[in-house]
Amino acid sequence: MELKDKNILVVGLARTGVAVVRFLVQHGARVTVTDMKGEAELASCVSALAGLPVTYELGRHEEPSFRTADLIVVSPGVPMDIPPLKVARQAKRRIISEIELAAAFISAPLVGITGTNGKTTTTTLIGEILRNSGFATFVGGNIGTPLIELAASGEPVDRAVVELSSFQLEGIEQFRPKVSVLLNITEDHLDRYASYQEYIDAKGRLFMNQTAEDYAVLTMDDPLVAAFAERISARTVPTSQQRELPYGVFCTTDEMVCRLGGGELRIPLAECRLKGSHNRENMMAAVAATLLLGATDEGVRRTLAEFRGLPHRMELVRELNGIGWYEDSKATNVGSVVKSLESFPGNITLIAGGKDKGGDYAPLAGLVEERVSHLILIGEAAERIDGALGRLTNTYRAGTLAEAVALAHELTRPGGTVLFSPACSSFDMFRDYEDRARQFVALVRGLEGGASC
Repeated sequence: MELKDKNILVVGLARTGVAVVRFLVQHGARVTVTDMKGEAELASCVSALAGLPVTYELGRHEEPSFRTADLIVVSPGVPMDIPPLKVARQAKRRIISEIELAAAFISAPLVGITGTNGKTTTTTLIGEILRNSGFATFVGGNIGTPLIELAASGEPVDRAVVELSSFQLEGIEQFRPKVSVLLNITEDHLDRYASYQEYIDAKGRLFMNQTAEDYAVLTMDDPLVAAFAERISARTVPTSQQRELPYGVFCTTDEMVCRLGGGELRIPLAECRLKGSHNRENMMAAVAATLLLGATDEGVRRTLAEFRGLPHRMELVRELNGIGWYEDSKATNVGSVVKSLESFPGNITLIAGGKDKGGDYAPLAGLVEERVSHLILIGEAAERIDGALGRLTNTYRAGTLAEAVALAHELTRPGGTVLFSPACSSFDMFRDYEDRARQFVALVRGLEGGASC
């Protein structure tokens, strides 16, 4: 990809946008940055680019810049259907994501991971297995460190592991992972997509440039994921918790079995630190992807025995008076909450709600009726969730998270579980899901009686 002396427009100036600008300037491009946020809101980003020859169009989008750019690089948080990008397409301008730009300058084999839930855990696990197998490994993408930072650094790595959101995949053209991983698909981001099918199609773009020389790790227990096996060119590597596989990775009641053409690896589940069906799904995908890229059996075993999981996903905050309090703020969609509720047999007080993402709450109905004793709702989505689930159990509304925690403390009996698993994004009441998590943890640790874990 030739960048020198090209007029390149970067749309969106958050962490990824800053990294893209630096990379483009480093390669001799003439860079303009546009963002609907004003200079005051973006002061830290502008400061990070001080001294670089950059033109800023902040607080607005100037259509002429979109019409005349040689290349437009879109940051992940920017919808691909905003009016200025439609203008650019009409003018036949080239529009790509940061992932597409970065991959053109990276020679290491790429592992691309997507899915509605479990991406971050699986991505991190893949990175740890590869490192424990002796490979110099980059881990980034949607997980935190933009892939473009690897391209800019020039750092030699053996493997690159990239978490990919549907938003990032919308802007790829030639991006081709050696190993792709699709974990699951449930309704999400319907506040951004016109239909569920559009969201499914965005996920499927992960496979579009793969050939028979590449691999696609697919969770066959998810029918939407399994359906891709019939229409992609990559070699399918299946995983399952429901049936034995002659080829692939599957779980029995007691162990994980890996059959990838080079013998058989068996790992007792009792030796794996991560627990729960959702984590078995993540572990199977991670093991398949890494073994395909040369990971050692020892690297796999060691990582699964040591890996504790990630913050804000089913974390036990404390046990108080015989009640476990769990923080699951990263559960921002219904599919994720389904997995969380499946982790407990019953007597659950569920705190849920936040900014509605347009999905259907009905998939929670059976579990709520069977396992949730009390449902406490907060945020903008409270009314919609109440309409879908409120009749199935004892349901309450709380004006703030503090009120919800106090109410859960009052209602939950010893032997029960309080689960904060919102099924919604955080932006109605909090800065982000991490801010929401911190506030919940502080409130729970402030409850009187007992000792924190």
